[in-house]
Amino acid sequence: MEAVAAFSGSVPGQVLLAIGQTIVVVCVCFDMVRELSVPRSHGRFVASTVFRTLAIPSVMANALTVFIALVTSSWVDVVMGMFVLVAIVFRFHYNKDEDNWWKGKGKKLARWARRQFSGRTSTAPAMG
Repeated sequence: MEAVAAFSGSVPGQVLLAIGQTIVVVCVCFDMVRELSVPRSHGRFVASTVFRTLAIPSVMANALTVFIALVTSSWVDVVMGMFVLVAIVFRFHYNKDEDNWWKGKGKKLARWARRQFSGRTSTAPAMG
């Protein structure tokens, strides 16, 4: 635990935390833009795509920040971080019907991965 606190106070730790918090802020801002945009508009499509793309990295970055606040016994930061964490997770799961670039990509990516990792039937040329 002391190593976590020491790393979070170092320059590389502070840089990583700042990058993580920037991702969280950008994610929340695009969620706000998505909420205020006209349904079925290009702006809403872009905002929804950016939010869906950054939501999981935002959750991971914010969870790390909450963990560091927990280790350093900064209870106000723990509470505020948990509020943001729950809000992002709720927003991520609440609006699944939004049109975005990722919609329908799961099946396409699974098909692509199956094709890429399926057993190849070609044989290697003989050495000799």
